[in-house]
Amino acid sequence: MAERTITLRRARTNNLADLDVDVPRNRLVVFVGVSGSGKSSLVFDTIAAEAGYQLNETFPPFARNRLPKWTRPDVEHIEGLTPVVVIDQRRIGGGNARSTVGTVTDTWTYLRLLFSRLSRPHLGESNHFSFNEPAGMCPTCSGLGEVVVSAVERFLDLDRSLADGAIRLPGFGNGGYWYSQYADIGTFDADTPLRQWSRAEREALLYGGRAAAKLGRKPPKEYEGVVERFERIYLHTSDSLSERKQDTIRRFTKAETCPECAGDRLNKAARTATVLDHTIGEMPRLEITELAGLVRTITSARVAPVVAALTARLDAMITIGLGYLTLSRATTTLSGGESQRIKTVKHLGYSLTEMTYVVDEPTVGLHPTDVESVIELLERLRDSGNNVLVVEHDPAVMAHADQVIEIGPDAGAGGGQLVFQGTFAQLRDAGTPTGRALARHRPLKLAPRPATGHFTVAGADRNNLRHLTVRFPTGVLTVLTGVAGSGKSSLADELLAQHDATVIDQKPVSTNRRSTPITYTGIAPAIRKLFARHNHVPAGLFSANSEGACPDCKGLGVIYTDLAFMDGQEVVCETCHGRRFTPEVLAHTVNGLSIADVDDLTVGQSIVQLPDEGIARALRQLTAVGLGYLCLGQSLSTLSGGECQRVKIAKELRQATRPTTYVLDEPTTGLHMNDIDTLLHVLDSLVEQDHTVVVIEHNLDVIRQADWLIDLGPGPGRHGGTVLFEGHVADYTGHPTPTCQALAHTESETRSPAGH
Repeated sequence: MAERTITLRRARTNNLADLDVDVPRNRLVVFVGVSGSGKSSLVFDTIAAEAGYQLNETFPPFARNRLPKWTRPDVEHIEGLTPVVVIDQRRIGGGNARSTVGTVTDTWTYLRLLFSRLSRPHLGESNHFSFNEPAGMCPTCSGLGEVVVSAVERFLDLDRSLADGAIRLPGFGNGGYWYSQYADIGTFDADTPLRQWSRAEREALLYGGRAAAKLGRKPPKEYEGVVERFERIYLHTSDSLSERKQDTIRRFTKAETCPECAGDRLNKAARTATVLDHTIGEMPRLEITELAGLVRTITSARVAPVVAALTARLDAMITIGLGYLTLSRATTTLSGGESQRIKTVKHLGYSLTEMTYVVDEPTVGLHPTDVESVIELLERLRDSGNNVLVVEHDPAVMAHADQVIEIGPDAGAGGGQLVFQGTFAQLRDAGTPTGRALARHRPLKLAPRPATGHFTVAGADRNNLRHLTVRFPTGVLTVLTGVAGSGKSSLADELLAQHDATVIDQKPVSTNRRSTPITYTGIAPAIRKLFARHNHVPAGLFSANSEGACPDCKGLGVIYTDLAFMDGQEVVCETCHGRRFTPEVLAHTVNGLSIADVDDLTVGQSIVQLPDEGIARALRQLTAVGLGYLCLGQSLSTLSGGECQRVKIAKELRQATRPTTYVLDEPTTGLHMNDIDTLLHVLDSLVEQDHTVVVIEHNLDVIRQADWLIDLGPGPGRHGGTVLFEGHVADYTGHPTPTCQALAHTESETRSPAGH
């Protein structure tokens, strides 16, 4: 019997070049290729999109409108699809302050049920233990565990006088609305810097009331301290707040643990009920590994099904290396890799088979020693009778694949082709971009750059850090590493809190569909002027928001029709055929290109084909970070997290004028092994411009090239939080630590015949 496959013929989604491929079913298939080669276009935008679309079509129109939206791919023929589950790296919880590890894994539901049946004193139904229900939530913080308070330490600039703007709050500066309430009442010296005031005077300025009365220079009867006035206007108001007021609140407030519930989120009754001498506030603070052991000791037959379901979920999280987390941990604090593994846990207990699981880089955020648990998870999904399609750059995952499919050979227009399909062993000898990269070894940096100085992070005790004091060298590349959960991000957060630094993260560059490389680099005016110069017409003609725009679609290129409870319909404008401009404007060209053709140029092509040094200069930094394959008209909302991060690096390369400390979180995310060289060159460029670069990273190739290495561990959670090594990478030998052993393993592997 022939092997069943997902069959695709002439797939043209994004950069796919009439691709034909047969993907085996009920197998673990890993898709590889350089960044931008078309892997995601094939797996996510074609296979997953068509499967999702067809499944949605089985529901009535009203229900479809409430389901995830799928855009149908450009493919001539596709068959063999099964229902799809996409497990991506988007943060779970959507920024919701009420979302915790317990709530998103349903373990909190089982825990509440347990307490509602066994607790002493007995409270009744499980909603009495829910911080999202009025019956259970703390009345002071409404179940959030935190309250918003004034960040009083940010209110004053002690080196200024009142007349010079010592009160930083809006409206309190000299000439501001409230300035006279403090400077003109005869109580305070308006011309002396606040640092020279007595503590009592500063207290009176801030708090009024008794503090003001103690001065002896009695302020007016209606006198209101700065803090009291701020809180009345901004915090104790029922009025809807303008965006400006909301920004002020963000700048001058902070979250503190709720004084009533101490972060438990629950009311007094729920906080006092116990099971096994633990309250429901204490249990979620235990590490999952410890909590699982505690729950197993519950022997009551009345709750046996609850105990079984709860321990199964907890054990699944332990299996995939998340045993160091706690159920009380807010999902907003999880890394992308942690979020992805938690999503995967939910599917392990399901009885569904013949599903297609599409997984995006499951090893992101994982130390090399943690990868094995993820591979085991993927194999369990496959062995349950499912198709498992993984986009991945890690050779360890490729080595366990039933089949590897490489898309390429290059990025953008140079990609989208099937360049290899076979086993991992065959790939190593294939001579493709991935095959060649697997054969290459990057040596340890034996001559690290000397530091220009140091700064110190002192007394760091955030999360699992154990009152650490760590010195960071300046003017070099420092890599901060350690197993997942060891405290790397916590130490980086302390660095940011104690010193001025710029974070270059992987959050979206823009959620606006109209934001493109053209708008982001600011070259739109230069492009319009270039076309105006060459054609002797006004530059305004070449703006899609002006008189040169297509009159029917108003320069959008598409017409959107609202179909009420059915999916809205977006169709290409029949007048301009998606070109956005009038025929008269499109007749004007530069080097044979119309203004609409410019959108289809890649960044690399634009540097060559648009004869303007200003445009080329603005775009060169994008090519420097390996993004030369992006089209100028491509929406930045379509970029991956790694691509977003590199766009931000390009901006810093272009704009940074003074020495800065940059903190980057996993910049190898989404990068092919070939692209690591480009990334290292970019990081070196930042260092050569006198910047300090601190990178949180697990990639061994990046670790080997560090000027300075800080390794945290030895384990996750309470088993981590200590510095295992600080120094040059070449000196990190003979230590029984995960990172040292991983470095030694790869060194010996490349020296052995099997490594070639």
